[in-house]
Amino acid sequence: MRCPWAISAPDYCVYHDDEWAVPVHGEAALFERLSLEAFQSGLSWLTILRKRDAFRRAFAGFHPAAVAAFTADDVTRLLADAAIVRNRAKIEATVHNARAVTELGEDLDALLWSFAPDHALRPAPRTVADVPARTRESEAMARALRRRGFTFVGPVTCHALMQATGMVDDHLAGCFRRTAR
Repeated sequence: MRCPWAISAPDYCVYHDDEWAVPVHGEAALFERLSLEAFQSGLSWLTILRKRDAFRRAFAGFHPAAVAAFTADDVTRLLADAAIVRNRAKIEATVHNARAVTELGEDLDALLWSFAPDHALRPAPRTVADVPARTRESEAMARALRRRGFTFVGPVTCHALMQATGMVDDHLAGCFRRTAR
């Protein structure tokens, strides 16, 4: 059995089976997930998932130092790139957040993972309705990131990041990915 959302499209199935809720570490990998979750705001995750390779090319592999060096000309270039989501606010937030990462003065990996709850204390959701859109931990993460200068990082975006990177396991009870751990 898979989580119900995973069977609605082949891309979702692959993402669910191979990536979702699998622990992710490393500055570029976590910055990518944070950025893509922000781009997803108001859109279907499937849209972002299908454009992910184009996002990686457009945003220099999501290496924060490279993206932090982007100029107004780069923003203009990205706004003309039909292969990605051309939303000025989200593009500028990604560049801004890259600069925040480079100025962080602490390890992004350690900072983000410090908000991961103890999996043992969280029961497996039984239905999709049991999966929260935000939690105390995602609210705390959003506050901490905003205090450090990040934008487009609300508690729902932060919870989606936590789900995508394995900080929380929101696979439903009975899902083969939940029991695989």
